[in-house]
Amino acid sequence: MPLIDELTKRIARQGPLSLADYIGLCLTHPTHGYYMKGDPFGAPKQSGGDFVTAPEISQMFGELIGLWCADSWQRLGRPARCLLVELGPGRGTLMADALRACRALPEFLAAIEVHLVEVSPSLREIQRRTLAGQEVTWTESLATLPDAPLLLVANEFFDALPVRQFEKTAGGWAERLVVAADDGRSLAFALAPPSPLNEALIPTGLRDAEPGSVAELCPAGLSLAAHLGAVLSRQPGAALIIDYGPARSSPGPTLQALRRHRRHEVLQDPGEADLTVHVDFQSLAEAAVAAGARAYGPSDQGAFLQALGIETRASQLAATAPQKAAEIEAALRRLVDPAEMGRLFKALALISPEALAPGLTPPAGFAAD
Repeated sequence: MPLIDELTKRIARQGPLSLADYIGLCLTHPTHGYYMKGDPFGAPKQSGGDFVTAPEISQMFGELIGLWCADSWQRLGRPARCLLVELGPGRGTLMADALRACRALPEFLAAIEVHLVEVSPSLREIQRRTLAGQEVTWTESLATLPDAPLLLVANEFFDALPVRQFEKTAGGWAERLVVAADDGRSLAFALAPPSPLNEALIPTGLRDAEPGSVAELCPAGLSLAAHLGAVLSRQPGAALIIDYGPARSSPGPTLQALRRHRRHEVLQDPGEADLTVHVDFQSLAEAAVAAGARAYGPSDQGAFLQALGIETRASQLAATAPQKAAEIEAALRRLVDPAEMGRLFKALALISPEALAPGLTPPAGFAAD
């Protein structure tokens, strides 16, 4: 049966759903989950696409990320075995571009083991075709990775993790839930009674927010950042997180649904639209640092890519293919211009403490502070 029917029946049996549970079911339900059914990526003129990510905009993005990883590997002391891991690798485009760019450093390619963290069977098949000829290990969890020096990339992964929302009321913080609407066939939002226990979950800087303010929390993201911090605290490595959101924790609901590159109602057609939120970079960094890692950034994506040399790479590509110069310039502008992706998107680096990775201070593209 359609996911909406399954959800309303579940609510009738078990009561309201947390927003995190609703998002999780919409995105990763085994049968009806948005990411489990096909390929959501594509530009507006391409059939079937709901959104486009940086690796699909230009090869330059994945190439620079690959070189960032290779540079980090060199500064880690060139370990003979190193895990190159990507969370939520989409079509596999970023990894393919990254590996191609690193052909100039065959020692790096010989040392790495590519691991892709992907829960969607349909996307795994697309990745398998994109990376044909490359030895790849797929997994559904970081917990299954072997112990070894680690280089990890997460591009537009954290924005798809489930969030909970809490609203400040006169009686305290109350959680926003998903309930069945009066017609019994659709869904609606409702507030649970406020509880003093909720305040402990709210970031310290938001607890004094005005009534009516909404705090969005991502337990899965914080848990993952803490896990990465713990891993990096005991073995050399670096993680690069690129996503969109504010540099500092801030109030306000950011959850939105996207379908065919347009806004869609969050509770309408569950499982048929992407659900995405702004990433709380401050909270991610704090969770990783508390677990033992160091954090650099977040830096604006535009500044980060410019520091890595994207403008030089664009010039090289335009000189090689002058007939595509306008296309290359447009892609460059979209990735780095503050009015496009350059400011909204951020880059955050998590690295091992100096005792394990003294040469990574600071990582490429990040300021020393």
